[in-house]
Amino acid sequence: MDLSTLLRCTTRSFPDHELLRYQGQCLRYPEFLRLSRQAARVLAQHGVGAGDRVALICRNTPGFLLAAYGAWQLGAVVVPVNHKLQAPEVDYILQHARVRLCIVDGTLAPLATQLCTPITALWTDTPAEALASFDALVEAAPPLPDGPPPGADSPAQLLYTSGTTGKPKGCLHSHRNVVMQALACCTSLSIGHDTRMLVAMPIWHASPLNNWTLATLAAGGTVVLLREYQPRAFLEIIEAERTTMTFAAPVALLAPLHSVPDFQRFDLSSMKLWIYGGGPLGREMAEKLIAAYGSERFVQVYGMTETGPLGTALYPQDALRKAGSIGRASTVTVQLRVVDPQDRPLDGPGVGEIQLRSEAMMQGYLDDPEATARAFTDDGWYRSGDLARVDEEGFMFIVDRAKDMIITGGENVYSKEVEDALAPHPAVQDAAVIGRPHPEWGETVIAFVVLRPGQSADAQALAGHLAPRLARYKIPREFHFCEALPRTPTGKIMKHQLRQQLAGGA
Repeated sequence: MDLSTLLRCTTRSFPDHELLRYQGQCLRYPEFLRLSRQAARVLAQHGVGAGDRVALICRNTPGFLLAAYGAWQLGAVVVPVNHKLQAPEVDYILQHARVRLCIVDGTLAPLATQLCTPITALWTDTPAEALASFDALVEAAPPLPDGPPPGADSPAQLLYTSGTTGKPKGCLHSHRNVVMQALACCTSLSIGHDTRMLVAMPIWHASPLNNWTLATLAAGGTVVLLREYQPRAFLEIIEAERTTMTFAAPVALLAPLHSVPDFQRFDLSSMKLWIYGGGPLGREMAEKLIAAYGSERFVQVYGMTETGPLGTALYPQDALRKAGSIGRASTVTVQLRVVDPQDRPLDGPGVGEIQLRSEAMMQGYLDDPEATARAFTDDGWYRSGDLARVDEEGFMFIVDRAKDMIITGGENVYSKEVEDALAPHPAVQDAAVIGRPHPEWGETVIAFVVLRPGQSADAQALAGHLAPRLARYKIPREFHFCEALPRTPTGKIMKHQLRQQLAGGA
C-alpha cells in the first residue's frame, strides 16, 4: 500500500476524527484529504511529477504535511531538510537530491535567498516577501483528482543522514517501507484512533515523522503540532490539548524541570506514554523524570534513519532496573542480532555490533551503490556500526559507535564532518572531534586541535570559523589545544585515548 491510499482508507474509517491540531485550529480527516489534493495541484502546476523530489524546509506546521501528502499523491519523493543547517549544507542536499521545488517556512526565507542552487521556493505558515505563498495557492487551487497510486516499492522519502565521509547520504525509503514503519509503531506502542500525539521535536527528523506522525495518521488518531519546542510551550500544549503521547530527546524532557519554575502547576495527567530517543537515560535521570512527571510510563526507543527508524524499545517495566539500556525487544517487524567481528551472532553475554533486518529498511543510499553495499551483509543485515554490550538477560547497552557519531540533544553529529570544517582554518594543522557524556544532552561536542607552527587561534575564533559552515549544534562547546594527536602507526587517530584524557580531567 502507498501513503496516499492509506490516508484515504483512514479517512473513510474515521470521517469525524480530528487529524491535525495546530495553534488551536483543527483539520478533520476529510478536510485534510481535500487540502492535500489541492496541494498536489499546486505542486503539479510547479512542474512536480512522479519521481520528482520536493524539499520541505519547515518547522512543525500544517504546510509540511500538506506538501508531503500532495507530493505522495503525485508519486513524487519528499525530501525533509533540517532547518538548522547553513546554506552550504542545504545546497549540497538540494543538488545531490536534484530537488524540483522547495517549500520553506517563511521565517527561513533568508536562508532560501542565500542558496546557490537555482530552484523555486514557496513559503508556508509565515509570510515572506521574496517568495510566493504555498498556503494561498493551496486554498485557491481545485483538488487534483486521484490518479493511479504510486507503486508500493516506488520511493516516498529521501532522508539525509550524515556519514563518516563528512557528506550527507540520502536514504531512499519506499512507500512500503514507510507504511510498515507506521504500522509497526502502532502495534508496538498501542497507537490508536484515540491517540493524541504531540509532535514537539522537528518533524523533518525520521522518528517524529515516520514513527509518530504517520503512525498516528495510519491509526486514525490526532496529531498535535508544536511549531517549535520551548520548555514552557511544551507543558502548555500538553495541558491545553490533553495529549496522550509524545516523543522527545531526553534533554527536552529534562529542560522544563530546570527552566520552568512553576512546573508542578501544569496538569499532565492526560499523558499515557512518554517516548524518548537519541540517547539512553541513566538511572538517576530516569528516576528524576518519573518523579517530576508523576508517571512511570517512559519508553526508550532506538533506531536510525536507515532502518526507518525502527529498532528496539525499553519498556516501562524495565526502565529503572535496566536504566541505560536500549532494551532487548526489537520493534514489531524488526529482526535484530548482535554479532562478533566475523558477523557470527553472539551466543550469550558479550560485546558486538548491532545488525538489523526489516521490511521498513531503506532501499539504499541515493547514487551510492558502494556505500549501500558496505552497509549490508551478504544476507541483507544492516550494519548499524553501534557496538553493544549484551547482559545475561539479553538487554543491550551501547558501548561505542564505530561510526564516531555523537548524539547531542537528540541531534546526530559526525566527528568527521566537524573535523573537515575545521581543516580549512589557516591556523589549524590537525583536529579530532569526540563526544563527552553529558547528563542532560546525552553528549556534548569536544574538539582537540593542533595549531600550525607560528599560528594562533582561540576557541572563539574557531567557533566563529565554523558558524557559517555548520549547524549550531554541531559546533564544539570546548576546544582543547595540544601539541599532537595520538595516532596509530598507520596514522589513525586513537580517539579512545582522547576520551580517556577527558575522563581523567586532562
